[in-house]
Amino acid sequence: MTLVLALFSEREAQEKPALKPLAKDKCPVCGMFVAKYPDWVAAVSFRDGSKVFFDGAKDLFKYYFDLPKYNPSKKLGDIEKVQVTDYYDLTPINGYEAFYVVGSDIYGPMGRELIPFSKEADAREFLKDHKGKSLLRFQEVTPALIQTLD
Repeated sequence: MTLVLALFSEREAQEKPALKPLAKDKCPVCGMFVAKYPDWVAAVSFRDGSKVFFDGAKDLFKYYFDLPKYNPSKKLGDIEKVQVTDYYDLTPINGYEAFYVVGSDIYGPMGRELIPFSKEADAREFLKDHKGKSLLRFQEVTPALIQTLD
């Protein structure tokens, strides 16, 4: 049984390659070099094959909420995929389906951050252990909330 679980976990890890920005990739929101912060990487992939990397979920949301400012040639409908890095297992997860802890005592590269998780149980445990204020889904995050994190 253990061998089967180990093989499944290895195959699952191979199916979820890490988000790998190049050394030259900068966050379009803050200008930081994203590759320096692999544990926090987030990305938006567009239907035309282009991809934008961020140094955390907070800047991804800033970009998403003000796409005309950061990328005037794109529309929200052009987005194919949103990915964030799960805080515990450090693998990319679907940003639309993630659970985000807000207001914890853990800081990202740009200070206060939304901490993403693929599993609600992990998010709830983190919320309790790290003095989080709330647990949100993607559609519950608002521009006003993001402003409170700066």
